Amino acid sequence: MRAVPGACIGAGVTSTAARAANVPAFLTNDGEMGARIAAFDWAATSVGPIERWSQSLRSIVAFLINSPVPLVMLWGEDGYLIYNDGYSQFAGERHPGLLGMKVLEAWPEVADLNAHVMRVGLAGGTLAYRNHKLKLNRTGVFEDCWLDLDYSPVFDDDGHPAGVMAVVVETTESVLAEQALRKSEIQLRQLNAELESRANERAAALEQSRTQFRLLVQGVTDYAIYMLDPNGVVASWNAGAQRIKGYAPEEIMGAHFSTFYPDEDRAAGEPERALETARRLGRFAAEGWRMRKGGVRFRASVVLDAIHDDDGRLIGFAKITRDITEREEAQRELEVAREALFQAQKIEAIGQLTGGVAHDFNNLLMAIMSGLTLLRKRLPEDDAQITRLIDNSMQAADRGAALTQRMLAFARRQELKSERVDMPALVADMRDLLERTIGPSWWIEVHFPDHLPAVWADTNQLEMALLNLAVNARDAMPDGGRICIDAIEQEVVGEVRSLSSGHYVRMTVHDEGMGMDAATLARATEPFFTTKGVGKGTGLGLSMIHGFARQNGGMLEIESAPGKGTSAHLWLPVAVEGAGAAAPAPRREAARRATRSLVVLVADDDPLVLMNTADLLTDLGHKAIEADSGIAALDQLEAREDIALLITDQAMPGMTGTELIARARALRPELPIILATGYGETPADAAAHLLRLNKPFTQADLERAVAESMLQRV
Repeated sequence: MRAVPGACIGAGVTSTAARAANVPAFLTNDGEMGARIAAFDWAATSVGPIERWSQSLRSIVAFLINSPVPLVMLWGEDGYLIYNDGYSQFAGERHPGLLGMKVLEAWPEVADLNAHVMRVGLAGGTLAYRNHKLKLNRTGVFEDCWLDLDYSPVFDDDGHPAGVMAVVVETTESVLAEQALRKSEIQLRQLNAELESRANERAAALEQSRTQFRLLVQGVTDYAIYMLDPNGVVASWNAGAQRIKGYAPEEIMGAHFSTFYPDEDRAAGEPERALETARRLGRFAAEGWRMRKGGVRFRASVVLDAIHDDDGRLIGFAKITRDITEREEAQRELEVAREALFQAQKIEAIGQLTGGVAHDFNNLLMAIMSGLTLLRKRLPEDDAQITRLIDNSMQAADRGAALTQRMLAFARRQELKSERVDMPALVADMRDLLERTIGPSWWIEVHFPDHLPAVWADTNQLEMALLNLAVNARDAMPDGGRICIDAIEQEVVGEVRSLSSGHYVRMTVHDEGMGMDAATLARATEPFFTTKGVGKGTGLGLSMIHGFARQNGGMLEIESAPGKGTSAHLWLPVAVEGAGAAAPAPRREAARRATRSLVVLVADDDPLVLMNTADLLTDLGHKAIEADSGIAALDQLEAREDIALLITDQAMPGMTGTELIARARALRPELPIILATGYGETPADAAAHLLRLNKPFTQADLERAVAESMLQRV
């Protein structure tokens, strides 16, 4: 449900500006709601215009708006809402639209409860709920909340019930609230008895004040509510005060309220300044440090209200204190969360940049490798020196291609061939390779639980990730040591860091090396960041593992501290039962026989890749038609019926390869199509109907792809 908009209230304030400027005295206070109540068009409701309100209604509303506790009055048989600033905070985004609404329309989600409240209250009865669970929409979404609710009738001038007063306090500590209710009743009876002895001649008025005050503080444990005499001596003490400040009533009654101030504030005269401000202005409000029993400091929001008798004489102060320590701790936690979000966004931005660079680098390597392939075929076989130079260049290009695959892995754009992987079996098969790679000064211990479920991952990428983690662990212990590999199954409920709900296997590679400080740990998965010496690492190992894990639906988590070693946790999702059945392998032998000369349309926006791909096809005996965009390729398809095959890039401006494929399918449904790209993302609806050719590709890769596409057509 959407929050009730407040437009109608704003319009009412604008249209009654003159009346709002002259707020009745009983509605004047330092808050928002006095002015809003004065400005509301009550004449349009059965409550009637303010100037015709009864004395009892005026008194109740005056008490309500000056109370710091969340109060709402439901007036009349329809229960029109009149509430104070505390209740407006409780109402959230529903405020100010709730003012003047009928209670059953204001909170439709709890209409049954409110209908019961109105029936009981207008019959003169009261209701009280402790830790009552409701599902309310206060912020645009429904949420569970637990409330202490106290309902009491309010009376008109003739002494008949005319409405219901509700005290609405959010609470999560039901047991303490129950105890607080009993203690508060005892303390209130003591306070009422004292007030009765001072003003016996005004017993009726005092009785009404006691009743209203009791409703105000019943069950409140989140606030310390107590009375001070005119000199600042504690005269009453509620359960909330005992919970927050730690003193039992018998320990604090009769003591000066400056007991709750730190020594430096007492020396600076802060308690006396607070009393003087409340005497002069009627109220003192502040936030600051206060002291619990035992000398423990806490952050508090305090309000001190002056209390006067009917003759205007000061008879004491009402003191309300709220512990806001948790709020400030929540603010600090929010700052930590913001920093984590910033780091995640930074890694994502680096990933986007890395993926773009790798894609462009792939195109360059494509041109270099295809050019070298064609050049080598045209060299005389007896020129050993030039042949060696070309072979060296091809090896360098292959290393560059491997580097781009690592960059694409970090950017989560490499192609993954995920399947069910038995992790204990994989580690067992790799153990000899791992031990030979790290050397004799390091030994590996493996600990896996029985019946560890299989994970869903690309086997080759997982092996590369494990090898990288083992090498990193070795490098962290230059003098040798133990490397431990273990795994456990864990369930994630809700979203935890970057993991969704589900079952995962967490594989850990732990070393006993030097560890990393916080600054190094924060940058560990950034591409090209390394603490190793020049020539000893590319800085892409952990970033590749990070990207591989994220693309598989898992994550890489690293724990480390100086002198305590490093634990690299690789989280991977548990494989779903029945998943991972491999598709039938292509009929390679038959594919090799499908080698007749073809007319092939090649679409690529990079002129170097386009030209060299066409040259490779020509060298294979095919006729290549070049198109530098998706639009140009469509023009060729419409103009020529002899085109037997389309090879297209994916990332092209104006029209992507996927869009070109869809348009080409509409023109030529049976046309074989090869998607040549360095990215791993293939649209799900297209993946099953076309062949992929990963860039950079060799002439042999191209030849196999062409043959397989023709075989599928047959």
